[in-house]
Amino acid sequence: MAIIQFPKDMRWGAATASYQIEGAANEDGRGLSIWDTFSKTPGKVLNGDNGDVACDSYHRYEEDIALMKELGIDIYRFSIAWPRIFPNGTGEINKKGIQFYHDFVDALLANGIEPMCTLYHWDLPQALQDKGGWENRETVDAFADYAELMFKEFNGKIKKWITINEPWCVSYLSNYIGLHAPGFQNLQVATTVSHHLLLAHGKAVTRLREGGYEGEIGYAPNTEWNEPFSNKQEDIDACNRATGWFIEWFFDPVFKGSYPQFMVEWFEKKGVTVPIQEGDMAIINQEIDFVGINYYTGSVTRYKENEGLLDGEKVDIGYEKTDFDWNIYPEGFYKVLTKINEQYGSVPIYITENGACYNDGVENGRVKDVRRIEYLKQHLTSLQRAIDSGVNIKGYLTWSLLDNFEWAEGYDKRFGIIHVDFHTLERTKKDSYYWYKQTIKNGFFDMYY
Repeated sequence: MAIIQFPKDMRWGAATASYQIEGAANEDGRGLSIWDTFSKTPGKVLNGDNGDVACDSYHRYEEDIALMKELGIDIYRFSIAWPRIFPNGTGEINKKGIQFYHDFVDALLANGIEPMCTLYHWDLPQALQDKGGWENRETVDAFADYAELMFKEFNGKIKKWITINEPWCVSYLSNYIGLHAPGFQNLQVATTVSHHLLLAHGKAVTRLREGGYEGEIGYAPNTEWNEPFSNKQEDIDACNRATGWFIEWFFDPVFKGSYPQFMVEWFEKKGVTVPIQEGDMAIINQEIDFVGINYYTGSVTRYKENEGLLDGEKVDIGYEKTDFDWNIYPEGFYKVLTKINEQYGSVPIYITENGACYNDGVENGRVKDVRRIEYLKQHLTSLQRAIDSGVNIKGYLTWSLLDNFEWAEGYDKRFGIIHVDFHTLERTKKDSYYWYKQTIKNGFFDMYY
């Protein structure tokens, strides 16, 4: 036996995002988001899929909450769709949108599940994108106003707030690599966006504090680990850049009040600067109550001149992969968590996303996703290693509760512990759902069972 035991006060949950599950894209006054526009631009999303219906959770949330209650989670991470609240990004408030989230949060609370709310999980109102999106500093203030309205509306109901989900994806994946909305390929634009996202985060934290609203607040960066191919300094440096692009770039400003100098110098070599104005870094460097960590994968990396932005190449050394072709690298999860603990102190951490894409289907009413169970076992073992090493882990939320609209991959990639038939919208609990339920109930699992 190899029992992996968790602390008794460990919080267990699951996570989703508004555009990926809600549907009802054209109902009750919701405005357009950049993902409505992007997904309906030919060639941007696999199979031409979009989130108009998704999992239809807007209409089926009571069914989904019943599944959560049966699962035994005590915390659920969801996101509010900004264009459901402000259809034009600013100005007129859509009361039907606010009422939907009140009804939803009330239902969570009635079932003993604490809401953890993400304010921005990528669905920027298209009206703001038309004015420059996150490249425009005015969007920072629009976000702060939207955040404060949510703090005021849900004061006492929602006590855990996440400002920005995965700022690396919002900036570099979406505005430099171009795979996500709005789909630009400009390094300076992406870097400007990264700064404005952190500024928006800081302003939202300030609004919560100054308004005297109840609750804790943090943000949720996505992380990866890059292990040097050798002990050559050039390989180590390449890995430091690759990991630093995800971690230091988005952590140092929040926790230290400055950008990492080694990355600033690297970007300057590329002709890119950070558009810092007076007072910006003090705004970003607000004390937060927790940090959310999203982790899925990692790589072995070595130096290669002119390979990508960072002069490094990922080396395939035979790791098993998920159906998204991502390396299964639980050791990297442990290393990310211990690195954050060592560099930024004992900040409380919630694992706000961790999970795997496996496209197992329903056979005779059952989904035998044994590979997902193995992935979860491996990563929860790494999590327990981190806890034993002194990392301040408060909770674990798996991604995702439901199979859903997987951004540029449309409905082709499945991360859920609940299978969704995207034709009938029928939900089927996977074997991983039952395994996770038992783990939550017991507070431990056996690696070999």
